[in-house]
Amino acid sequence: MYPRSFDYVAAGSIEEAVGVLASNPGAKVMSGGMSLIPMMKLRLLSPETVVDIGRIGGLDTIEDKGDYISIGALVRHGAVASSALIGEHAKALQQAASWTGDPQVRNRGTLCGALAHADLAADTPAAALALGATMVAQGPGGTREIAAADFFVDSLMSALSPDEILVEARIPKRGGGSAYDKLGRRGGHSDYAVAGVAAWVSVSDGVVADCSIGITGVGTKPTLAVGSMEAMTGQGANGITAAADRALEGVTVLEDLYGSEAYKSHLAKVYTRRALEQAFAAAG
Repeated sequence: MYPRSFDYVAAGSIEEAVGVLASNPGAKVMSGGMSLIPMMKLRLLSPETVVDIGRIGGLDTIEDKGDYISIGALVRHGAVASSALIGEHAKALQQAASWTGDPQVRNRGTLCGALAHADLAADTPAAALALGATMVAQGPGGTREIAAADFFVDSLMSALSPDEILVEARIPKRGGGSAYDKLGRRGGHSDYAVAGVAAWVSVSDGVVADCSIGITGVGTKPTLAVGSMEAMTGQGANGITAAADRALEGVTVLEDLYGSEAYKSHLAKVYTRRALEQAFAAAG
């Protein structure tokens, strides 16, 4: 299908893009277009104005900022997946990016675009949660920082205001080890997650000093697995089973075409265990 007619604005700066959003209620931002364009073609979404930020310079870099890694709004999934800096400090994000879609999607779609889209089964939001990412939004009043834990509000709904653009994702360099694992809808890795889990752990003397676990695919939004985090903190490798058993505390599991509630609940526990095992081994 073809989308309904719309006005197209190729913004020359973030300030211009924000101005267009502010003066055109319902306008949508496009960076890679891997989510927006298919939804428009299916007429699930019909914005009157599309603001393309893809030609704005300076937004396609991954930079070491000392205590965090800065990922610009136009950094592609493929660049995240191949970045040695990301691999060293944020392995879970590198894995999630490398399993996002197919090569065409990874070479066109952007990390910040996927985070802003807030799909309930996307890979990178789980990693952002587990790694304690901070989102930097820019609107008419300037920039503000939003913790990943507060960013994902509901399915396809983030904490961004209609006139804000996600211009940067910041990944803290806090040591430890991290990992992401999932079951895709077609049985492999290169598809949306039926269940996906990212884990980050910090280990001291064989015991977990701190941890974060993000779950995607099973509920209404990417979510922190608070119960698992409580169960794992202060434990060694023998705490992984207990942490996996508590993976779904506070998560509303959705039955859909890809699995029953019982099946997806089982998968969430399996992949929580797998992600924790990998992260714990990497941290040690």
